[in-house]
Amino acid sequence: MSKPFALQTIHELMQTRADDATQLLARLIASERSAKDKLEMLRKYRDDYAAKFRQAAQNGLSPGEWRNYQEFLNRLDEAIDAQSQAVAQQVQRTASGQAHWQQQRMKLKAFDTLSERHYASENAQELKREQKNQDEFAARSKDDKGSS
Repeated sequence: MSKPFALQTIHELMQTRADDATQLLARLIASERSAKDKLEMLRKYRDDYAAKFRQAAQNGLSPGEWRNYQEFLNRLDEAIDAQSQAVAQQVQRTASGQAHWQQQRMKLKAFDTLSERHYASENAQELKREQKNQDEFAARSKDDKGSS
């Protein structure tokens, strides 16, 4: 009878932690993608609005309309700057999450290796026991035939 892996509970804990790190990394990647998409949307909207402003300026604008366009473009620029900072922060969070995920995977891999070695050793011992039993049985069979 083979012995169970003594560190099985810890191995299972490492598996759970690796799974959790994988799920966290997936959420971080999705958040980063969302932040980048929002930034791209803001930039596109700003470009479209700037083109609309240029078109309106060619047709003539009152000083109030000019100021409104400029103020709104400034607000869009501020929003783009803020979103750029949010993207940078999210990229850092994702990188940190990826490093954590890699650490958890390395720890799990180490326990996988220990577990594999344990079961390989147990199998080798079991094969030796079976071989010994077969040898003893064969020796007894010879003795029984020889004494008959």
